[in-house]
Amino acid sequence: MLSTNNLQYSYDGKAALRFPDIRCGKGEHWLLLGQSGCGKTTLLHLLGGLLTPKQGTVTVGDTALNSLSSSKLDKFRGKKIGIIFQMPHFVRSLTVGENLALAQRLAGVPTDKNRIEHLLDRLGIADKIRVKTDELSQGERQRAAIARALVNQPEIILADEPTSALDDGNTAEVVRLLEDTASEVNATLLVVTHDGRLKEKFAKRINL
Repeated sequence: MLSTNNLQYSYDGKAALRFPDIRCGKGEHWLLLGQSGCGKTTLLHLLGGLLTPKQGTVTVGDTALNSLSSSKLDKFRGKKIGIIFQMPHFVRSLTVGENLALAQRLAGVPTDKNRIEHLLDRLGIADKIRVKTDELSQGERQRAAIARALVNQPEIILADEPTSALDDGNTAEVVRLLEDTASEVNATLLVVTHDGRLKEKFAKRINL
């Protein structure tokens, strides 16, 4: 479902980051481990089509991401890939609920208020649905970002350090939510982290 072949990326046009080939089957849950600075976030951005590789390919299902035009890639990503960024970006003038509804509209799917409320409730921030994102704590903002990534029931879920700002209790709940949501739609889940608390929660692992 999600695979790479001979993937390389360069920030300066010279020295290249080289990544191992990845094969994540449909519905599988994977943990990608590595220390800070080893290229985890770069790899996640390549997998999500946010960066263009210097060499190699990223394939989602039967679609090679580098074969799509910019506009087609944006639509494909909105429908097929949910990305949880390490530093979440929201439209600051909108509330939490409005940001999630915007993610649905941009993907071309109907606004589903029940799903938005359900996700925020599972993440313990249902009371923040009408609050501007600037008024959230760091942990609340991270949970809102997780809800936004899951709202369209994507086929691929990519999570970049989703538990870095959370305590043990909320970390366990977020992992359960990610796995439960992925299982509901048989989505492929890849969590990128250096959080050692997650090591025993995933049987399938990739080490950078």
